Parts: sequence; structure tokens; C-alpha cells
Amino acid sequence: MTFAVVFPGQGSQKTGMLKALADEHSVVNEVFAEASDVFGKDLWALSQNGPDEVLADTRITQPLMFTSGVAVWRAMQAAGIGQPAAIAGHSLGEFAALVAANVISFADGCLLVKRRAELMANAVPEGEGGMAALIGMADDDVISLCKDHTGDRVVEAVNFNSPGQVAISGHLDAIEKAVADAKPRGAKKAVVLPVSVPNHSSLMRGAGVELAATMDSISFSAPNVPVVQNASASAAASTDELLASLKQHVYSPVQWARTVEALRDVFAVTALIEAGPGKVLTGLTKRIDRGLPCMPIDSDETLKAALDALNTEGVEA
Repeated sequence: MTFAVVFPGQGSQKTGMLKALADEHSVVNEVFAEASDVFGKDLWALSQNGPDEVLADTRITQPLMFTSGVAVWRAMQAAGIGQPAAIAGHSLGEFAALVAANVISFADGCLLVKRRAELMANAVPEGEGGMAALIGMADDDVISLCKDHTGDRVVEAVNFNSPGQVAISGHLDAIEKAVADAKPRGAKKAVVLPVSVPNHSSLMRGAGVELAATMDSISFSAPNVPVVQNASASAAASTDELLASLKQHVYSPVQWARTVEALRDVFAVTALIEAGPGKVLTGLTKRIDRGLPCMPIDSDETLKAALDALNTEGVEA
């Protein structure tokens, strides 16, 4: 079976996450201990004790989810899961994907994510930024809706997660107007998300420029497995091209539906493995292609199930 590994981003965190994996795989605690030294916080204690409101702070969420993705990846490697045909990560998850593909070291990944979280948290004044989810509208209709509500204030389509599921981002007042106008335009559901950061919108360009300067200070290597990136929904042809795409990552849309399609069509992937807490990407995969199975791994039980499925090729969508 040809498989790809995908790493979730912000939104999948929850108190007590990965305990069932850490109980059986010591490498999980080792990864968290290494990351805690860089971030200056006991990330494992935070992940286990919460509360969820604390974990929702992007300055905490990003380190936790990045570390979780790498921890699951290393547990998978230790269990002998083998080499994927390709790797991808949703938003923040792309940084865990880069570590998994040996593009950057885990230590450098920690430094980048720490800087990313700080810059994104401070990109706009508190209370001015936000995001919303729109369900049931075509991508082009969401883009048109956002254009109609953008002037001095900005609202943009930023996460193309699956057919009929798009997240918008920008100034909170513009988002609220777009949400109010979404249902008359055909949305089945439109809701402002409990997110204070206008992720992946043009409001993050300044943060992206500063993060790019940090990227220039660390070493990037050619990936040992193709990394399908969010901004392009393709694998870069060179390390320079990969870095150029990554530098646009913070303020560019996440082309997730196209990313999954690329994994399927370009790399002939017949199954995905979601490496990290939760099942967000598993759910999105069902919306994108119900015939493409996605197996979430966040415990010893789910890791064994994935290993058995890959060895027997008995996965069902």
C-alpha cells in the first residue's frame, strides 16, 4: 500500500492528548522534553493538565501541535511503519512535515514555531482579528463574498479545506458582515470561530516577512521524501523553491483539498495517516474523497491498527 503522512495544525489540541501513546512509547515524552527546553515551558504538563482555554492560546497551541506531530512521527518510525510516498501538513502542520522529511532539524523547527507563534499573536491588535467557517458554499462564491466585504477592512478566503468547507480570515468586523451575508448566498452554516488571529490572511504579511528573516538564519536541506506544501499544493522542485513557498506560508491560503488530491493523483497514494491528536484531517479527507482512507494515530491502539492495515492492505474508507 502506498501511503502518505499528514500532520494536523491548530484546532486539534485537547487536554490529555497523546497520553495513550506516551504510556506505551517513551519517545513521545523524549520529544516533549526536548521541545520544552526550547520553548521554556513544560509542554507535556500543559498538554495533560490544560485547561482547554489555555491550550487555545496560539502561543501555546502552536508549540504543542508541532511537538505532538513530531512525537507521533517518531513513534511511528520506531514501530517500523516504513517510508511514506509523500508528506504534508495542514497550516502549522507543515513545519512538522518538514522535520519528518529531514528538511530542518527538530531544534530548528522549535525555534521557527516559537517565533511564528509570537509574530502571529502580535500581528494585529487584540480583538481586531478573527476567522469564520463557511459550510456549503463553492470556493468561488466564498471568494466573491469576501471581495464584496473587503475595503478598508479585510476579509479573505484562506483555508480551502474540502469541497463546501472554507475558512475566511481578516478583520473581525468584516468577518461578521460576511458571515451575516453568507446564508442569503447559499451557505448551510456560517459561524465565527473562537480564534483571535487572522491566520493566513494578508494581515499576516508583516509577520511573514519577519518569520522569513528567521528562516534565513537556519539550515534547510533537500527533503528525503516529497513535501506537498500548503501554498502551492505541490512538492517543490528544489530546496530554494521549497523555502520560497514556506516564506509565503503565514499569509497565503491553505490549499488543503488540492493537497490531498495531489497526494492521491501525483504520488499515487492509496491511504493517508494523520499523525497527531484528533481526527480533523481524517474528517476532511472523507469530504474530499470518500474512497481514500485516512487513519488517525494518537494512541498505541491506533498505531497498531495502522500498522496492521498497511501490512495487510486491508484498509476501508
